[in-house]
Amino acid sequence: MTTIADVARYAGVSVATVSHVMNRTRHVEPETAERVRSAIAALRYNPNSLARSLRRGETKTIGLLVPDNANPFFASVARQIEDAGFVAGYTVILCNSDGSAEKEERYLQVLMAKQIDGLIFAGSSDHARVFSSLLPSVPAVLLDREIHSVNVDSVLVDHDHGGYLAGRYLVGLGHKKFGVIGGPRDSSSSPARLQGFVRALQEAGLDLPASSVVDSDYHFVGGRVAMEQLMAQAPGITALFACNDLMAMGALTVLRGRGLRVPDEMSIVGFDDIPYAVTTWPPLTTIAQPVEKIGTRAVSLLMQRLGGPEAPSRREILAPALVERESCAPARK
Repeated sequence: MTTIADVARYAGVSVATVSHVMNRTRHVEPETAERVRSAIAALRYNPNSLARSLRRGETKTIGLLVPDNANPFFASVARQIEDAGFVAGYTVILCNSDGSAEKEERYLQVLMAKQIDGLIFAGSSDHARVFSSLLPSVPAVLLDREIHSVNVDSVLVDHDHGGYLAGRYLVGLGHKKFGVIGGPRDSSSSPARLQGFVRALQEAGLDLPASSVVDSDYHFVGGRVAMEQLMAQAPGITALFACNDLMAMGALTVLRGRGLRVPDEMSIVGFDDIPYAVTTWPPLTTIAQPVEKIGTRAVSLLMQRLGGPEAPSRREILAPALVERESCAPARK
């Protein structure tokens, strides 16, 4: 195996000079630097990048902690983060917390032990103690979550506005009785989506009774269970807002099993615009989150934080958008 000493002998320079050329740690005369680079190419020298990184106090790794990578939304975001990190010269270590504070704490300890350079964190909002205990030991970016007790960069989606778009759209179709399948109350996203939805109804002089809201878990099976409960306690609804697409799909199977036609007898709006939203029947109208921007902006903020001086934390809020498909129709007179 070729060593740095072999390169130095081939180029007729010292080992220290080869190191300075590779690491750009000191000025080397252009002619000498070119001889070193030619020697590296001729000998096909492949330096130990891990050792070099450790000498610099970096590992070129990013930790990414999400609630559930089986959720297509987080899978898509994770892929965007991995791709953007790769372009920047970083690899990504992915961890799933399943919304458990214990798992979050354990994984964060593991990531710190691996000496990650930075962290992108999409943990639960009520687990701030776990997260804040590690700061400021590593630069971090909050992803699609708000933890008000910590002062770090964050990339968020305007969930309130997304819920408002869903409510305004269904009201515009003439619906007056609504049901909502919400996500976990301990997340920051689901309450904000519900809040925006209610605001749109109130602007139209309509209300949303407590019996017309059922909380669930952002999973397909949770959507099924919630839809069964909703139909039992809120009969007569003609429009449903599910706070993510997976729950909307679960609800859709319940309606189909009961022989109810969508959208003729029930209109449905989801949230996220996961890839499967176009494969349901009918294709799902939904509120699209800007997945690519979420991932790339999170990496960009982290890179700026890693490479720059101390600066005030930044909070970027991205806008969702209504995607009309075939799961909604005007209310029947």
